Amino acid sequence: MNKGLSSLSSEARWKRFNQHFCACPSIDLTLDVSQISFSESYLSEMEGRMQEALAEMDALEGGAIANADEQRMVGHYWLRNPGLAPDAKITKEIEQTLDAIKAFAADIHAGKIAPPSAERFTQVLSIGIGGSALGPMFVSDALGEPHDAAMDIAFVDNTDPDGIARTLAAIGDRLAETLVIVITKSGGTPDTRNGMLLVRHALEVAGLDFTKHAVAVTMPGSKMDQLAVEQNWLKRFPMFDWVGGRTSELSAVGLLPAALQGIDIDQLLEGAAACDEVTRSKETQNNPAALLALMWYAATDGRGAKDMVVLPYKDQLLLLSRYLQQLVMESLGKRLDRAGNRVDQGIAVYGNKGSTDQHAFVQQLRDGINNFFVTFIRVLKAPADTVDVETDITAGDYLHGFLVGTRAALSGNDRESLTISVGTVDARTVGVLIALFERAVGFYGSLVNINAYHQPGVEAGKKAAAAVLDLQQRIAAQLSEVPQTAQEVAAALKANDDIETVYLVLEHLRASGRAGGTNETVPADARFTK
Repeated sequence: MNKGLSSLSSEARWKRFNQHFCACPSIDLTLDVSQISFSESYLSEMEGRMQEALAEMDALEGGAIANADEQRMVGHYWLRNPGLAPDAKITKEIEQTLDAIKAFAADIHAGKIAPPSAERFTQVLSIGIGGSALGPMFVSDALGEPHDAAMDIAFVDNTDPDGIARTLAAIGDRLAETLVIVITKSGGTPDTRNGMLLVRHALEVAGLDFTKHAVAVTMPGSKMDQLAVEQNWLKRFPMFDWVGGRTSELSAVGLLPAALQGIDIDQLLEGAAACDEVTRSKETQNNPAALLALMWYAATDGRGAKDMVVLPYKDQLLLLSRYLQQLVMESLGKRLDRAGNRVDQGIAVYGNKGSTDQHAFVQQLRDGINNFFVTFIRVLKAPADTVDVETDITAGDYLHGFLVGTRAALSGNDRESLTISVGTVDARTVGVLIALFERAVGFYGSLVNINAYHQPGVEAGKKAAAAVLDLQQRIAAQLSEVPQTAQEVAAALKANDDIETVYLVLEHLRASGRAGGTNETVPADARFTK
C-alpha cells in the first residue's frame, strides 16, 4: 500500500478525491474514500475477490445456507423486501408481522388496548440485550423526541439491578401506563429474563398485573413464547430463525418499539430497501458498501491491524458507534476462517460524536499511535432557524468546520479516514445507514473468508457465565460458621484449578451480604463464613 498522502500536491489530492468519490443520489448519500492510502492498482487487484463477495451476497439473498455452523439461512435483507424471500411462506410471515405491528401500535395509541388502571398506555419499557437493545436504542435516540406525541420509551438492556431500578424510578408514577416489551430470541437469555422478573416485581409491588402490560417478541415456541401463552400476555410477535440479533433492527425487534414511539417504520424500511438496491451493483466504484468493505481491508491489511473510529458529527447519531460495535465486532471477530484455519480476524470499533471528540481523543488520533482509521459521518442539512453565533456564522457552521478541519488535520499527519455524507437524519436515512453497514460487514466477511453470521465467542461466554453461577451455588452451600480461605473452599469443592474464581465469587457474596468474613489486603489471607 502507498503511504504518505500528505505528500501529494493539492492538485493530486483533488484528482484523487474526484476519482474515489461515490455518489448515490437515490439514497442521498456520498462516500469519499480518497483519504485511505490504497495504491492506484489496489481496486483492480481486489476486483476478482470483490465480485466473489457480491456473488456470495446474491446467494445469501436467494436463500443459501449462509450460517453453516447452524445450517441456517440469513435473511435480514428480506425484512425490507419480502418478495426476495426464497418461498411464499416466509414472504407472508414478514408481511403479516409488519401489518400486526402497525395495527397493534395504532390500537395502543387510540386507547383500544389499554391497561386496567389507566386510560391508555403512554410509556414503553423495552427489555432486551445486545441486538435486542442496541438497534432499538440507536433508532429511538436518533429519531425520537424528548416527549414523543405517541409514547415515551425507556430501555432495560442489562442485568444490573441498580440500572433497572434507576430506569423504573425515572418512569415513576407512570408505571400503571407502561407497556412492557420483552425481546428475546431463544426465550432463555438470562439477562433479559432477569430484567423481566425485576420489572414484573415492580409492577406487582405497585398493585399491577404484569400480564396486562406485557408483550413478547420471541421465536414461536420458545420458553418466552410459551410463558406468554400460558399467562395470556397482551400480544406476541415473532422473531425469525433466519435473522440474527445484530441484524434484527428491521424486524419486530426494532420496528415494534419504533412504531409505538411514533417513528415512521415504513420510511425506515424504505431507506434500507433503497440502500440494498444500490449496494447490489456489480460496479464496485458505484457500490458504497463494497467500497467500505474494500477500504476496511486496505486500512487494516485485511487482518484487523487498525481500529475503526466512528465520528458522526450529529448528536442524533450518538449511539451509532455502539450499534456498530456489535454489528462489526460480533460479525467479524472470529478465531477461525471458513476452512477452519486460525486467523484471529476482527475490527475493533469505538467512537463518540463530533465535536465532543475534539476535546476528548482527537489529540491522540492526530499525534499519537497510528493504529486506527476514522469513519466520519457528515450531515449536510442544518436547521433553518439557527441563530448566528458570529456574523454569518452559525453553530452548525462550527460543527461542519470541526469535521472538515479534523479530516484535514488527520490527513496532514498521514492518518487515514473515509467520509460518509447524508442529507439529513430522518427515518429513511437511518434505514439507509443500517443497510449500508450490514452489507459492508457481509462483503468484508467474504473478503477475509470468515463466517460473519455466527458468534461462537458469545456462546462460549454464556457457557462460562453459567458455570460461574453453578460454582457460586456450590460455594454458598460450602460456607459455614468456621472461617475458610478461598483456597480451602476451592479444595473442598475440588476446584483447585480455579482458586481465583472462587475468591472472586466469595468476595461478591460478602459484598452483597450473603457471606461474612474478613476483608484483607492480600486475597490469600481473607477468611469467609456463612
